[in-house]
Amino acid sequence: MMKFTKQNFVLLVGGIVIYVVDIGVDFWVASKYFCQGQYCWAILILCFRGLSSLITQIFSYEWFENDWEGTDTRKLKWIFLVHLFQCGIFIRYWFALKYGCRAAFKQNSGGDASETDPPNFIQKQAIDLVTDITMLRVFKTFLETTPQLFVQIYILMEHGTNSFCQYAAIIMSFYGISISTVDYQIALRKSLPDKDEFRVLPKLVYLFYKLLTITSWILSISLITLLSVRSSVILMTLLWICGFAWTLKQHTAFCKSEKMEYLYRVVVGIILIFTFFNIKGRKTKVCISIYYATHTVVTLGILFVYMFWKPSIIKEIRFTVVSILTVLSLVVGIIFLVVYYRNFHPTAYCRQQTCSDEVDGEAGQKDRVEIGRFENFIMQ
Repeated sequence: MMKFTKQNFVLLVGGIVIYVVDIGVDFWVASKYFCQGQYCWAILILCFRGLSSLITQIFSYEWFENDWEGTDTRKLKWIFLVHLFQCGIFIRYWFALKYGCRAAFKQNSGGDASETDPPNFIQKQAIDLVTDITMLRVFKTFLETTPQLFVQIYILMEHGTNSFCQYAAIIMSFYGISISTVDYQIALRKSLPDKDEFRVLPKLVYLFYKLLTITSWILSISLITLLSVRSSVILMTLLWICGFAWTLKQHTAFCKSEKMEYLYRVVVGIILIFTFFNIKGRKTKVCISIYYATHTVVTLGILFVYMFWKPSIIKEIRFTVVSILTVLSLVVGIIFLVVYYRNFHPTAYCRQQTCSDEVDGEAGQKDRVEIGRFENFIMQ
């Protein structure tokens, strides 16, 4: 297992700061829209925030309940109240900072902090806690940040008006997506056995692959929304149905309860609207090819619809710039995707699954337990 380092601790502290700033920016943007009389946009921004917060709190408490099963019920009641007031993520950050500080600083300094708990246990606790936060941030990214980015870009394209708060929201959204996707891969490699360290070059390639393909898709959805809001809603609904149906077919087993498992599948269906994730840790060459081929066809189809339905818009410089950015982001993003999967994508997880299947008895079961929740979470 990889170690929780001082750099990881600094990034964890930075993650808390970004989380708080992101909340502040959301309410700032919503208040600006309210003051301008644009109540629909303000309510939409707050709805994304509320939905994301509600779902992440539900999953966070469910994980606490699973991890603390058989322990003091008074602690769980206190944890429940904290989550009820939508502050569960701060409890998780507190525990992560507590174990992260001991793992990154006190053990390395040669102090006696490791006398009460074995060093490996503290390292595992720190990594597991950060992994849980990372999983929740993935939910938040695609339930809140990405839809908000789409709304901001649509407003910018539709009305042509812009303000500092709009640009701040767009920048924070891009930054949030970037941090979430890279942290996800870092946590994946730290949590699963035999993963190589996620070095700088693979991080950049993975980041550009995700960011560019998501940007292209958001621009495409914005373009079709400009033509018809109804068509955009129908398209995203169909994509969600396809993603949800795929998760059902995969027979995911992430949650212990059936209700939570269906909620997980609903959320994964939403995530799959915007980007591809592997939900079973299997080879996905065919699935990912179909996924991005579909996105390419739909994107080109939207541009062709503009040419035949509203040819006058083609002459506008705004449409030309957005079209070029859409196509260029998609092409370059897919190039980064191919480079990442050919040169940097780890296959150790699949090998570990094979090895674990061949090992019987307590040792094999121990390996499975040590993998933790990430074994059944969305892979990549």
